[in-house]
Amino acid sequence: MPRAMWSGAISFGLVTVPVKMYPAVRAKTVRFNQLDGADNSRIKQQRINAATGEEVPYDRLVKGYELSPDRYVVIEPKELEAIQPEKTKTIEIEDFVDLADIDPVHFDTPYYLAPAVGGAKPYKLLLDAMNETGKVAIARVVLRTKEALVAIRPMAAGSVIGCSTMVFADEVVPADTLEELEAAGEVKTTKRELDIAKQLVESLAADWEPDRYEDSYREEVLKLIEAKASGEEIAVVETPEEAPEEVPDLMAALKASLDAVRGTEAAAKPKGRGGKAAAKPAAKKKTAAEST
Repeated sequence: MPRAMWSGAISFGLVTVPVKMYPAVRAKTVRFNQLDGADNSRIKQQRINAATGEEVPYDRLVKGYELSPDRYVVIEPKELEAIQPEKTKTIEIEDFVDLADIDPVHFDTPYYLAPAVGGAKPYKLLLDAMNETGKVAIARVVLRTKEALVAIRPMAAGSVIGCSTMVFADEVVPADTLEELEAAGEVKTTKRELDIAKQLVESLAADWEPDRYEDSYREEVLKLIEAKASGEEIAVVETPEEAPEEVPDLMAALKASLDAVRGTEAAAKPKGRGGKAAAKPAAKKKTAAEST
């Protein structure tokens, strides 16, 4: 049973929705400790004074902002505490906006909001209203000691209210600062190239099924750990460096890709008598009565 990391209320207009916040994702990255290769002893991190080489006790640590090399502004913990945002238990909604208007680059960490005691009906009302209107609530909330901008929106196929922390506009790197995009913007595509590219996209189109996509690398790492833990010797085969491939003709690459997809689809179709692909059933002709 997950534990709530924050509890409070959503506030919009005069409506208050008591909620509890839970993490919506759990990272499963395989983590390693650093060891001494000589005897596999754990490496201990130390705080070393760069000038004296001596270890610095934790209670002497202060925060410093570097103005220039070796020149810092020292900030005391009490000075930071004095300007920390006031801790509140309210998520104040400022605006409702269209989800389609928010670039995904602004979304950061997702959470679930569940109704707290007495909040079931206003919670469901807010969830239904956002599902019906396609709107997303933009709000602010203090998490731990930092004020966060958040987007409150339906998640899990519209069954739960989600709360995604967001990056502020001045934290997003403008895409137009990428030099390569300037050259790409000057390139023109032909109608024929676009038509084939659209056919290729449609040929690869599928319903979104997140369970189909697995972290195969993590699974291989875990298998490696299990094998070595059981005493198995691992033979490492060096992979030769691949020579850089020549950039193929775009139209030829599009046609070849489309032919490959169509060939895979044809092979997957059930076979009829004589080994031929089963023909699609003929469309039923409408009667005069059905046409009217």
